[in-house]
Amino acid sequence: MSSKRRTLRVALIGCGFMGKAHSNAWRQAPHFFPLNADIDLHTICGCRGEATTVVPAGIAKWGWRNGSTHWRDVVHNPEIDVIDVVAPNHVHAEIAIAAAKAGKHVLCEKPLALNAKQGKAMVAAVKKAKIVNMVCQNYRRIPAIVMAKKLITDGDLGTIYHYRARYAQDWIADPEFPLVWRLRKQVSGSGAHGDINAHIIDLARYLVGEFKEVCGMMHTFIKQRPIEDKEARKEGLSARATRKMGTVTVDDTALFIGRIGNGAIASLEATRFAVGRKNQITLEINGSKGSLVFDLEDMNRLQFYDNTLPADRHGFRDILVTQPGGIHPYVGNWWPPGHIIGYEHTFVHAVADFINACVAGKSVQPTFEDGLRNQEVLEAVERSSRTRRWVKV
Repeated sequence: MSSKRRTLRVALIGCGFMGKAHSNAWRQAPHFFPLNADIDLHTICGCRGEATTVVPAGIAKWGWRNGSTHWRDVVHNPEIDVIDVVAPNHVHAEIAIAAAKAGKHVLCEKPLALNAKQGKAMVAAVKKAKIVNMVCQNYRRIPAIVMAKKLITDGDLGTIYHYRARYAQDWIADPEFPLVWRLRKQVSGSGAHGDINAHIIDLARYLVGEFKEVCGMMHTFIKQRPIEDKEARKEGLSARATRKMGTVTVDDTALFIGRIGNGAIASLEATRFAVGRKNQITLEINGSKGSLVFDLEDMNRLQFYDNTLPADRHGFRDILVTQPGGIHPYVGNWWPPGHIIGYEHTFVHAVADFINACVAGKSVQPTFEDGLRNQEVLEAVERSSRTRRWVKV
């Protein structure tokens, strides 16, 4: 006799931009991926002033059955199996630790915490509770990135010499853009550094290896901004300003060089002041036998230079990463060859992997320990920027 199929009851804590992305992923994953459990969108819990607007929208538009305004009630609800944390960074640790103590599996947005101290406490909590834990570094699950990992692991690039990455946005280049929570250190931990540099740090660790030491610089271009009108909060990254001014306490841009344990040299830059760049990640990895180039604005392609070919055949070639049948990861669950996927699909991939890990009771990358290692690199760069010295990670 076959055993009864399991149902995972999920609660999402936090709404806004990431709440929409995660809600879509939880809804879509069962329709496209072979999951080992059914999914019940049990509860959405709002933060800050979201209770009267976003929570009802989450129920009406995103498919959640229940709404709440108190995350502790959600975490301690015995009906719930999984806690998905998309609240602002300063509450990640408190919520995730409480969820672990309550025996819930935890998916948490990046960066893992405000600092490495909080990150260590989170890692200790999930290890003690023996629950499945994962940081939502969604870009690891872009098919082109997974293909890049395969080429590197298979030795197609040979010895890795360089990892270069830039994450560029422009959404706060306007000096009149208001002082939202992402621009306040006590809530966000850092600015472009923790928000988007965290992504390309994680990709460096995933693709190439662990950082040994770093030397960095961080800078704030606009130091005073209008205070946000919280009563008129908009969806996504937009906001409305009041006439009062406040101090920006995070970086607008961060860049650093580093040494990776396998001998590779790294250079990374993150900025929110690259006018014209809305959400661009560019990567280039150079090795003794070849090179890889990736651009998020053309995310279904991976460029590969094979230095082992005869000289008359040299040149970068495009790999269109849309072949199903296990040839390219994830895309076989979507559309026929050549039919591209987009940003939102990376969250669906992450959620699908997380669901099956929860059922199996097995670890799934990137874990909270990965998140802590990212946090340690972030902090090392901050220390380097303050002291103007190389800092060991």
